[in-house]
Amino acid sequence: MKIGFIGLGNMGAPMAANLAKAGHEVTGFDMAKVAIDGVEMAASAEAAAKGRDVVITMLPNGAILRAVANQVIPVMQANAVLLDCSTVDVESARDVAAQAHAAGFSALDAPVSGGVGGATGGTLTFMVGGDDAGFNTVSELFDIMGQKAVHCGPSGNGQAAKICNNMILGATMIVTCEAFALADKLGLDRQAMFDVVSTSSGYSWSMNAYCPAPGIGPKSPADNGYQPGFAADLMLKDLRLAQQAAKAADADTPLGRAACALYAQFVEEEDGKGRDFSAMLPRFEKRGRG
Repeated sequence: MKIGFIGLGNMGAPMAANLAKAGHEVTGFDMAKVAIDGVEMAASAEAAAKGRDVVITMLPNGAILRAVANQVIPVMQANAVLLDCSTVDVESARDVAAQAHAAGFSALDAPVSGGVGGATGGTLTFMVGGDDAGFNTVSELFDIMGQKAVHCGPSGNGQAAKICNNMILGATMIVTCEAFALADKLGLDRQAMFDVVSTSSGYSWSMNAYCPAPGIGPKSPADNGYQPGFAADLMLKDLRLAQQAAKAADADTPLGRAACALYAQFVEEEDGKGRDFSAMLPRFEKRGRG
């Protein structure tokens, strides 16, 4: 396929590189000057999108997605697919999809899970909203960039799945860190804690696959000084998107709201900015009951 890829940051660059490595013709654009093996760089988003079978975007937020959509949709060819892999608000995803449909082609919102490691290794999970025709057209690209793509329904449902998933993740990471800090103060060895919880009813991805305690469980950012695999800043972004969606849908999400408030405090008032979201553990280690 001829692919335009707009947004070549920490996630977009390795995704585009994997597509090029698989033999697709990839033209890229980013506001920053970047060079990626196998990817021809264009001078503008419009130039990257023109004449492409698929245009992929990986952008920071809904406002930027809307701006880029306004630039590329008028130049995209008939029967092309606009595949947005950003994590944005549901309303922006649905509005851009409607704009694309009005212009006569498919649009998919397909946010990802798996972080930079998943983007590099081609093991991302895609949560996809949009029409069947578009999903079927790009399914082979999902196979290159990831290990799983779940079609969640109409436009916006990919974003809905992503923010619901990450609301669970944010809350479970917080309580996992709280539990380790409590275990420390009760004199319970961390390895014993892990051995019990990871094989009993406290089991979770935050404990078993991404343990926030250094030296416990599989290797995680905790073993690298909490250098981000998934930054606390990005978790805060997703939790705020979840609360925005909950407000719009009149949904009661008290734990999600509390997790959002705690990550806001951690990132904006403490030392969480630029650290992994599991760095909540050293935060709790230093704190008393209050």
